[in-house]
Amino acid sequence: MQVGKTSIKDWAKGDRPREKLLSKNPESLSDSELLAILIRIGTPHRSAVDLAKDVLKLGKNDLQRLGKLSVKEFMKIKGIGQAKAITIAAALELGRRRQDALLIEKTLLKDGRAAATYLQIMLKDHRYEVFAALYLNSAGKILHFGIMSQGGLTGTVADPRVIFKKALEEDAVSIILCHNHPSGNLRPSKADEEFTQKIKEGAKHLDIKLLDHIIVSEEGYFSFADNGLL
Repeated sequence: MQVGKTSIKDWAKGDRPREKLLSKNPESLSDSELLAILIRIGTPHRSAVDLAKDVLKLGKNDLQRLGKLSVKEFMKIKGIGQAKAITIAAALELGRRRQDALLIEKTLLKDGRAAATYLQIMLKDHRYEVFAALYLNSAGKILHFGIMSQGGLTGTVADPRVIFKKALEEDAVSIILCHNHPSGNLRPSKADEEFTQKIKEGAKHLDIKLLDHIIVSEEGYFSFADNGLL
């Protein structure tokens, strides 16, 4: 790739990210080149590729870390305004949703460990506590995964009516509740235990089984079922 020329328009056609993608394929481009296509325009002193490299550095050159960053955090980079930051965040979210859709399509939950692994993947990008639910058919196939509520660093509250409404819409025969603990502490609170029992009792009246309530973090998981709390 040519250096010393700030504008990508001054580069040889074979070096320009857009032309490179058209003449070859997306897999041939580096992460910074793909990001540069999203950024589109650089600054008077830095090309879009240079800005893209700054964005990657912000995420420690790790796309998983990058997916956890907010629009405001992207805007800390000189040359990345709100419009560019929103475009980057939107592209990362689309990538996450594509991965989620593939997981839902392929996953058959046979035991608590499989459910916990799945939920760790689904909630790994959330830096605040969120409450989610998995809806399953009789064979253990995932019908739907949904985030029921979002909170702060220390907690969130879910509405049982919303949880059961979705279960009926999906014709689910069983549910797995889940929330994350960004702090890494996996022990359930008293409120967690009381809410779990409330959902368990309510589900009985709808002929739906609560299979588990799983707390996840990057360090591991805690299963209510495995620990005799259901």
